[in-house]
Amino acid sequence: MDAADHRGSADTLRARADLNRILATDPATASPIRIRRRVLMASAAAALLVGGIVVADVVVPGRPGATAEAAEVLNAAAAATITTSDPVVGPAQYLKIDTTSVYSSAVRSEDGSLLAWLDKTSDHLYVPADHTAEWTWNREARIPTTFFSEAAKAEASKQQQLMADAGRDGSELLRAPGGKFYKSERQLFGMPLDEGIKTLPRDPKALLKIIQAWNKGAGRSPETKALTDIAETLRTGVIPADLRAALYKSAALIPGVSVVDRQATLDGKTGVAIGIDYPDGRSRMDIIIGPATGLLIGEREVMLKADENFPAGTAIKWTSVQTSVVNSAP
Repeated sequence: MDAADHRGSADTLRARADLNRILATDPATASPIRIRRRVLMASAAAALLVGGIVVADVVVPGRPGATAEAAEVLNAAAAATITTSDPVVGPAQYLKIDTTSVYSSAVRSEDGSLLAWLDKTSDHLYVPADHTAEWTWNREARIPTTFFSEAAKAEASKQQQLMADAGRDGSELLRAPGGKFYKSERQLFGMPLDEGIKTLPRDPKALLKIIQAWNKGAGRSPETKALTDIAETLRTGVIPADLRAALYKSAALIPGVSVVDRQATLDGKTGVAIGIDYPDGRSRMDIIIGPATGLLIGEREVMLKADENFPAGTAIKWTSVQTSVVNSAP
């Protein structure tokens, strides 16, 4: 091993040690922060870069960014990420991106009440080494899994039977050159995917200037939309380490972002949850970061207040993602 290899190994160990130290900090001895522990209800989810990823105005002059503790976690995650090797996809291989998702579904009943429940689904995306070649997307059926009333369970069963009678369950096996599923070009902040990966700035402030310029005013608030879109970008599985690190650092500049759970579990994996409340105070958007590598475990939206269908603490939407290299696609 030469001197450069030694330095790389040392940087990797240092970055991971820093992140593990932060994640292991005892909240009782840390500076005061809001820590909420929420119950996750159901399992997981995935979203892909089909069409454009939307971001919003996130930096307001004169306003601070994330809390000091959240910024420390995000910057340590960026350092750990940059020292983590991206998967190497050979000429005849594919990057396989497995995502598991939970979403809420709802139907308005005849008496005007809203009946809602949680569905689970999984997706498997096969990305060739040559991004202009054919991509394969295996979308599994969306299955009702979690109910909080017998009426909602009955309605979910009814809707599932209607789909079965119509000969469709939502599953699809799609193929498209360049990943242009549904004839939609894959984009990254308004640019073609590969162009965006190559040309987006790695400086977090410069990156946020692009985020500011893209689709201002979208979402429930500029800050929550920014964190959501950073999470959606990270979970695609195709973002290289240096750009992932820049996105983490950009998230550290978003006002209102804080550490909400140091032992957040999503789809069987545990990490630290960085979150931001939606303006109406009814729910919170979280991203969950893995302690060993700084990689994104997933994202979730958690109910902070109960409504007519979901108790407080329910994750009404969540996504987890895992990548691997495989030799063939379906």
